[in-house]
Amino acid sequence: MKILFMGRKPVAAEFVRVLLETKSIEIVGVLTDNHLAVSLTTEVARKNGLRIFSYAEALDAMAAGSLKFDLGISILYWRKLRDGFLTVPSLGTVNFHPAPLPEFKGTAGYNMAILNGMKSWAVSAHYVDEEIDTGDIIKVRWFPIDPLKETARSLEQQSMGELYKLVEDVVGNILEKKDRLPTTENKGGVYISRQQMEDMKEIRPGDDLDRKVRAFWFPPYDGAYMVINGVKYTIINRSILADLADKNASSLFTDKS
Repeated sequence: MKILFMGRKPVAAEFVRVLLETKSIEIVGVLTDNHLAVSLTTEVARKNGLRIFSYAEALDAMAAGSLKFDLGISILYWRKLRDGFLTVPSLGTVNFHPAPLPEFKGTAGYNMAILNGMKSWAVSAHYVDEEIDTGDIIKVRWFPIDPLKETARSLEQQSMGELYKLVEDVVGNILEKKDRLPTTENKGGVYISRQQMEDMKEIRPGDDLDRKVRAFWFPPYDGAYMVINGVKYTIINRSILADLADKNASSLFTDKS
């Protein structure tokens, strides 16, 4: 089975390693964040001699008929997949989304989970169609979270472990069945764009300050902020400050022991 792989972050890099050890498949190309100074998926691809395509190169190669594959796998790939990504693979392209579908499409999933005080969260697998996160759902994997302590960063860390398990499960089933998997409709929910997410970060009257701070704590990105004299200042709370502190240091004024 020929696979075109798209993805980034450690979870994607690790799964490329797993695919490379699977004798029944061939990775025909990789699309990733190789334009960045640090890219784990790029390192794995180059070390193993895999062809790295840019988005435009992949589209051109598919249109020319030189890039053919049976299955597309997208793990946290950020570009909207279209044209050949949808029409070339007989088994479709599967996207792994770090939020429950159909409830949360687009960005800001982690933020909304905390702002809404949710006690559980999920990651999803779905087939890619012409729009963003709207293709039929293959599987949703739920897990418990702490609505009083989570930050966007801590929720992302938990979600990556669950996402990896979902990828193993879904891709394993496809490789075993050599066919498309059963699905459910992906109807309803909300779509939040990147700009909408950025607009949500400003602290406004009536906000639950602690919850909003946690909802947007995801360094190195700007967090929940206030504007003072025309300048944005990211706000943190005591629990975040404690997490940032040197664990081997103590203070006469903050140590409660």
